[in-house]
Amino acid sequence: MPAQSIREFLAANADLPQDTGAFELEGDRILQANLSGDLWIKMGSMVAYRGNIRFEREGILEQGLGQFLKKAVSGEGARLTKASGQGHLYLADAGKKVTLLKLANEAIVVNGNDLLAFEPASITHEITMLRRVAALAAGGLFNVRLSGSGVVAITTHYDPLVLAVTANQPVFTDPNATVAWSAMLTPEFKTDVQLKTFFGRGSGESFQMKFQGDGFVVVQPYEELAFQQQMPTG
Repeated sequence: MPAQSIREFLAANADLPQDTGAFELEGDRILQANLSGDLWIKMGSMVAYRGNIRFEREGILEQGLGQFLKKAVSGEGARLTKASGQGHLYLADAGKKVTLLKLANEAIVVNGNDLLAFEPASITHEITMLRRVAALAAGGLFNVRLSGSGVVAITTHYDPLVLAVTANQPVFTDPNATVAWSAMLTPEFKTDVQLKTFFGRGSGESFQMKFQGDGFVVVQPYEELAFQQQMPTG
């Protein structure tokens, strides 16, 4: 690509706020939030802002003692920040692709590492733990259940793939590549003992999530290592 003049560079990459809704995409890697009130965002995701905006880490008892205990065990308490005020807020997460999902009195479960932002006025959130994993991975696998009506921003490495799930055609996924799923689905877990022994540790091949019922599951063409690194080595 030939060198650009400053004028050409600015024209090609300048932000042009449209204020058409709570969220706008700047390309497919940066999310612009048109803030007028409060917004929950992933901690560390702010890259820039205009206006009068303040940031506050989620309070210890923001959602009651039960949620606090879950966060104390999982370390999830440091993952959400409340942005409050008026202005334009720009969010990104390690160059991952941003996808906007509009909930209409619906619910979805998102991997805690893949949730970028959501509107707290119309969407409630609850940290959930896949208990079956707790026996196999230190700290378990934590996710966020989002319900209500409004827009949720999730992130994926590259383009996501959505797989339909039915009772007759279950879907098996690698936990490291699993991003989100229908809230009515409760994943089960399958361990391939032979593969686990062969590899000497847990992996997507030896430890799988099974989705069965009526819904969908979202995966990405990338294995994030956070879960795998928690697996026991014996």
